[in-house]
Formats: sequence, C-alpha cells, structure tokens
Amino acid sequence: MATATPKQQSTRIAVVDDHEMFRAGVIATLQPYFTIVGQAADVDSAIDMIADTKPDVVLLDVHVPGGAGGGGAEILAKSQPKSPHTAFLALSVSDSAQDVGAVIRAGARGYVTKTITGNDLIHSIEQVADGYAVFSPKLAGFVLSAFQGAPLSDTTCGVQGARSEIHDAELDSLSSREQEVMRLIARGYTYKEVAAELFISVKTVETHVSNVLKKLQLSNRNELTLWAADRHIV
Repeated sequence: MATATPKQQSTRIAVVDDHEMFRAGVIATLQPYFTIVGQAADVDSAIDMIADTKPDVVLLDVHVPGGAGGGGAEILAKSQPKSPHTAFLALSVSDSAQDVGAVIRAGARGYVTKTITGNDLIHSIEQVADGYAVFSPKLAGFVLSAFQGAPLSDTTCGVQGARSEIHDAELDSLSSREQEVMRLIARGYTYKEVAAELFISVKTVETHVSNVLKKLQLSNRNELTLWAADRHIV
C-alpha cells in the first residue's frame, strides 16, 4: 500500500462490527491511512459513539446486535440526525438483496462485502468521503432496485428473474443473447464472469457489449446500467 496522503490522514473513520477480531483487523489495515476515532460492537454503543465522535465515514456491518433488532439499518436511522454529515459505508459478509436494500434505503452511501481487499477498501472509503456511491459490482442490481423502491428478492437481478414483459423499440432491437449479456453487464458482472455464466468466450462477450452499446446509442457500461434500471430489467 502507498504512503497515506494528507487528505487521507484528515479523514476520520469509525468501525462498527460485532466481531472483535475482524474489527481489529480492519482498524489495523486502515490506521496508517486514516484517523480512527471510534469503534463499536452493538447498536446502542454505535449510536452513542457516532453522536460523540461525528466521524466522516462509518464502516458499518449489517448484522449488529442490540437496539430494537434493526442492526445496521437501525444505526443509520438513529445516527443520521445526530451526525448529519457522516457518510456510511456498509461492510458485510452478506450479499443478500434484503440486507443491501435495508441499509441503502436507510441512507448508506455504499455497500461492499468482506471479500474486499485492503487497497480496495481504502479506495472505497476515499470515494465515499468525497461524496460518491460505492458498491461491490455484483450488488449493482440490488442497489438499483432499492433506489427505485422495487421489491427485493434474490432473483430480482437474475437473468431469469428479469421482467421479460417489458419491451420497447430499443430493447427489441437486441438479440436474445445480447439481452442476456446486457442484463449481466448492467448487474456489474465483468466480461470474464459473463463469459463463464453464459458459456461463451470473453471475446464474444466483448463483441456483444459493443453491439449493445451501439444499438442503444450508449457510451459505456454505466450508461447501460442506468438504461436497464429505467426499464426495471436488471
């Protein structure tokens, strides 16, 4: 990892997780780069800690004991009035649609899973501190559904679970295979992951994506994700 920048060092971080060893490991990873101002292991102590320290960013586990049983979403809801300028980045082992939706609707600015590398976590914190939203790629579909208020289920973002009844001239211009590729790319899959999912080569995926973008008159995969989200097909 690179040397901490002055901007990183001035960013104040708090960590909320009920697993002591994991919490200690995260703090050890972040301490050379950010100022750690607090930590907590349950809902009530987290709310008090955030109100007292008013960190710039809180790393927040989704499943935290205590309080009324609402976990990370409860911490978000009760902490934001007390520390309105704090941004929350969920850091959880869970990648379920229900967990993602709960904290995003409660106001989290990002959601990453605990498989994230130390360098990527540091970068994610920087992005959230700068006002950007950050999500693990495979959670993109869940996040879009949460923002739109759509029902969240673990099939919401699947190719087979997509709303096949939705058609328009642009969508109809895509072949069946292009639609499959489009939905997976819009969910945040890499080209390699799409190739594995559909049993085709990476080069074929690249060709399909290029054709999709051309037909839809889009410039990149971010525009494609928004296009698909508008039509509720991811």
